[in-house]
Amino acid sequence: MKKLVLLALALSMLVAINECTEAEESTSPKERTSFGEVKMVPEALEPSDAEQRRSAKSVVCYKGENLPRPQMDLYTKARNDMKKIKTIVVPPRDARTFSVKAGQFFRIVSVDGPQVGDMNLWNAHDLNERFFSGKTRQLHATHLSTGDRLWTNLPYLRPMATITFDTLSWYGYDDEGAGVHDVIGTRCDPYTNRLLNNVDYNNTCHSNLVRALAKERNMTPEQAEPYVHDVLNVFMCTGFTKDTHKYFMKASPVRPDDYLEFFAEIDLLGAISACPGGDCGASHSDSSVPCYPLLVEIFQPSEKYNKDILDNWHSPDVSKYKGEHGIKSQIK
Repeated sequence: MKKLVLLALALSMLVAINECTEAEESTSPKERTSFGEVKMVPEALEPSDAEQRRSAKSVVCYKGENLPRPQMDLYTKARNDMKKIKTIVVPPRDARTFSVKAGQFFRIVSVDGPQVGDMNLWNAHDLNERFFSGKTRQLHATHLSTGDRLWTNLPYLRPMATITFDTLSWYGYDDEGAGVHDVIGTRCDPYTNRLLNNVDYNNTCHSNLVRALAKERNMTPEQAEPYVHDVLNVFMCTGFTKDTHKYFMKASPVRPDDYLEFFAEIDLLGAISACPGGDCGASHSDSSVPCYPLLVEIFQPSEKYNKDILDNWHSPDVSKYKGEHGIKSQIK
């Protein structure tokens, strides 16, 4: 009997030792590159069914079959007979606001040299409703072009603008996987710049947008800043590296007279910053590279098209979700 007990104890000790060894091996250090440094980080052991797990079929998160379609034929007819009614010049390394009424068109235009712009959009009557880059990316793609729409945040979730023409639509995706008009990046900002470079720089796109909104709505910077949100990076050429999957940028293919055109689905207040990174081919968050102005041009469709076509159009409604997140049903 004693021999059996001793044998059982020995076996349990062997199992425990084996589990400890596996735990140690499962967190064995592995080289990983981060910010240019090679670091030893804990790495889990690959399980025996790793390849089977990796081979799972991918599924598109949001299928587009039920997504409301923009009336591109209507917009195309309207844009073929419209008049420019206003031009706003956006100085290099600064931002300006602009207002667009529902049913009007607006363009972001390159002038003088290749330049990237970081754009925010709000409901002109309620700053709480604003552009939602994350949901726009999920509903469309990492980079936007003609026919894609800019969606507002929750709980509103409706199209606020539709892209009606893109002179860079020919670019597509290059051999590195990069595309133009990115909804991946957030915007350059002074906080990240301080974190990484230990320098205060006040002409990042975030700061430029804060100043522009504060001036437009007679706010303090502290009041305006919470309304500044993740941007549409107009003309910016970006992607993810194939080896480390890190966000990268490269020189924008934009040239003078290129533009990105939108149809305003609701009354809009916009702001755009001429990024301090210029074409974003070398740097950002400093003044080390050439920068150029951008133009915002606003167009009014002719009376003929307003009457015959746009009279049959109306601004999209906000989301009709009324589930109240299940709270009332729980109370009942």
